[in-house]
Amino acid sequence: MMRVAAGALALFITGPVFGQAPPDMGDSARRLLGSWEFSNAERDRTCTLTFKADPGPVGSKLEFDPNCVNLFPLVRAVAGWKFPENDLLYLLDERGKSLVEFSEVEDGIFEAPTPGVGVLFLQNAAAAAAVSKPIEQVAGDWVILRRGAPACMLTLGTTQAGDGMGVTVKPGCDGSIARLAFTQWRLDRDELMLFPAQGNPWRFEEADDTGWRRIPQTSEQITLVRQ
Repeated sequence: MMRVAAGALALFITGPVFGQAPPDMGDSARRLLGSWEFSNAERDRTCTLTFKADPGPVGSKLEFDPNCVNLFPLVRAVAGWKFPENDLLYLLDERGKSLVEFSEVEDGIFEAPTPGVGVLFLQNAAAAAAVSKPIEQVAGDWVILRRGAPACMLTLGTTQAGDGMGVTVKPGCDGSIARLAFTQWRLDRDELMLFPAQGNPWRFEEADDTGWRRIPQTSEQITLVRQ
């Protein structure tokens, strides 16, 4: 296992240390066995991570596909994984220290804000291949509700803008949302994503035929509702 430069690795070795002995694998860990999509928040960089049950030098064995190291250099330092019951999913270096710590934000989707890298995601490979809705079914006028109150109105267009479709934010938008300056949107499998001019996208899951709920959920309870 190749070592990353000491300065880069220092960003990732502040997590817990796990011993060298092979762990007993609980139900939470066993359901991860197999192939998962490993990606960034925008999902313009994706590769495959395979979790194995075999004991490794630390935790259990795993494999990244060959292109992963080109997309995410930090995977050079990953030597194993561990997912204790009622805990986080850890990717470990060869000394057993945590490099990346994933939490499950919804069934089958894990998220890991990672210093120096951004937000990383894991999703079951079968689910990741699911077909998104046609954009025509989602395009149109929507209102962003915060705790049930209107905060911003916008139009999800059908004209290409960057890697997605254009967004028009209407006058009267709440300042905290207007400052984000949403520029584009797209459907990513079963999620709707709104992209601000800078920063990470807002992700929504479909709640019903007329609404989408922002994930992960927070006390603000942000939803998109069809107009």
